[in-house]
Amino acid sequence: MLQEFKKFILRGNVVDLAVGVVIGAAFTSVVNAIVNNLINPLIAIVYGGHKFSNAAFTIHGGSFGYGSVINALITFLIVAAVIFFFVVQPINRLSDRFLSSKDTEESTTRKCPECLSVIPKAASRCKFCTAKVGKE
Repeated sequence: MLQEFKKFILRGNVVDLAVGVVIGAAFTSVVNAIVNNLINPLIAIVYGGHKFSNAAFTIHGGSFGYGSVINALITFLIVAAVIFFFVVQPINRLSDRFLSSKDTEESTTRKCPECLSVIPKAASRCKFCTAKVGKE
């Protein structure tokens, strides 16, 4: 059982995912710092000089802090945009480039007309049902 766990942990997907989570968390803290220390002061200037993350309104004694919600939305949009433009799009371009070349290659197999098994294109007899197949 320990050997299986070791094999699972050392698989590429698990390691890649772990690295992605750590880098994502670090990147999110950087974006939070940018939003809190650069973007919020700019919004506060327009808003009226108050600390924007503390902006709230009160209804029937309940305080609704919309400033921190807007901060979280700005942080999310920045992280999502960076992931989309610097991770998702390059991977999609690479996969399109390499997968499209495989699709254009001519197939080397065909189906047997009798049993519908996949056989080589050059075969004159099906290896599964031994039926004679014509050349295509």
